[in-house]
Amino acid sequence: MQGLRGLAWLLAMQSVGELLSRGLGLPFPGPVMGMLLLVLALRWPVVRSPVAACAGFLLSHLSLLFVPVGVGVMTHLGLLGEFGLRMLAVIVLSTWIGLAVTALVLHRLRGRRDA
Repeated sequence: MQGLRGLAWLLAMQSVGELLSRGLGLPFPGPVMGMLLLVLALRWPVVRSPVAACAGFLLSHLSLLFVPVGVGVMTHLGLLGEFGLRMLAVIVLSTWIGLAVTALVLHRLRGRRDA
């Protein structure tokens, strides 16, 4: 029963976040707003303990979420064989570019703070 209350809290926070995001025309997605609301709501034990029970259940069954991905890879194995090296190059290159941009932004922001 505690886990169901936690799931209800999670869904309620996501719904309220979606309402706020769409209703106020905010540039953030509803689930992000819901997550921020959830972080604020986790200060209260009435929210924290049910959400902890639900999170424990979801984490114990996390491996089930990888089944659709595995099926998708097996279904499109031919495409992976044909474009696999290009996809790997794009993934590695975009990861390094993202890391470099993040490091440069952090470096510039830290330089501004120290000045």
